[in-house]
Amino acid sequence: MKLRALARRLACTGLATASLATSLAALAPAAQAAPIPGMRGMQHIGLTVPNMQEAVAFFRDVLACEPSFTFGEFKFDDDWMSRHLNVHPRATIRDFQMVRCGNGTNLEVFEYTAPDQNRRGPRNSDIGGHHLAFYVDDMDAAVADLKAKGVTVLGQPSTFTDGPAAGLTWVYFLAPWGLQLELVSAPQGMAHEQALTRKLWDPRFPAR
Repeated sequence: MKLRALARRLACTGLATASLATSLAALAPAAQAAPIPGMRGMQHIGLTVPNMQEAVAFFRDVLACEPSFTFGEFKFDDDWMSRHLNVHPRATIRDFQMVRCGNGTNLEVFEYTAPDQNRRGPRNSDIGGHHLAFYVDDMDAAVADLKAKGVTVLGQPSTFTDGPAAGLTWVYFLAPWGLQLELVSAPQGMAHEQALTRKLWDPRFPAR
């Protein structure tokens, strides 16, 4: 029986509380929109940084990511940058480089200049706030490694003990220019993995 139908039936018969019925309904897959034709998945995440060489060195030396090719400078005398990238027409991409980070998506690291550039990166609480999360098998060893490399780690690792993420341990850390990053680990898996038919993508099981 489908989860949404089961939730309604249990609620109507009094065999489940409203909160349990709501939780069961939430586990049911939502209606799936038609994908963009031919779309296979996420190919990269783009990041704008104050200094591209510093950023690429951080990803290489701290996270063992593999720097790949660079594109070179992009700038135009007309409104090309505004039309194609939604930035100031006099914005310049000094250079940008692709970086591969293990068994996951690639990073595209940009260094921009622009007359209206905001030099303060967003916090998690700001619109546009973001972070990158990396899976590790041994949280304690990973945190110790970051600290040995002089990386700022925010507090101590925390572990979810209930809810769909039960079993997940996580901690935030910072790149030298303030980018927020995260380590996550769930050696015994997370609670939602037992209930969801369609699993989240997981670097432990890339073919799942």
